[in-house]
Amino acid sequence: MAGSGTSVEARAAALEEILVEKGYVDPAALDAIIATYERDVGPRNGARVVARAWTDPAYRARLLTDATPAIAELGFGGRQGEHMVALENTPDEHHVVVCTLCSCYPWPVLGLPPTWYKSAAYRSRVVIDPRGVLADFGVTLPATTRIAVHDSTAEVRYLVVPMRPPGTDDLDEAALADLVTRDAMIGTGLARTPGAAT
Repeated sequence: MAGSGTSVEARAAALEEILVEKGYVDPAALDAIIATYERDVGPRNGARVVARAWTDPAYRARLLTDATPAIAELGFGGRQGEHMVALENTPDEHHVVVCTLCSCYPWPVLGLPPTWYKSAAYRSRVVIDPRGVLADFGVTLPATTRIAVHDSTAEVRYLVVPMRPPGTDDLDEAALADLVTRDAMIGTGLARTPGAAT
């Protein structure tokens, strides 16, 4: 729908202005909350979890066995991340996450959900045509790779551990984390290869 983003942004700004004017919210507090989700809670956290799993087999085993405490080892957790399950992509199986009922999403490791994740089109279509949806995201998998779709709920949220790209054996955790995208941790993307455009 043309102009819907602008309309939503204008309504949000108007609502914020009214709430501030009436003294219900403090603009500095709103800025702090936004900064938290932009800088401290977000895909960089999940990327650090994935990079650790790629480099530390013992951590990887803990993550795949019981993700919530394994993620907490790195200091990430809290609201919307209480019951985490890690899903590892392999050449034989590729995992994709959706919330068919609403938009349940692991904020502590992925930040705010992208608009498309909340859309009715994604939520309905990925369940019936996951391979087609992945193709729309630019991901073409071999026909032999099984695609498993996982429905996130208020009780369980998922983090996909993408396959480690080839040619990354000499990279440290920080460099590996730079290759991990939000979409790769939802399953609608792959980890970037070294030197690929961001």
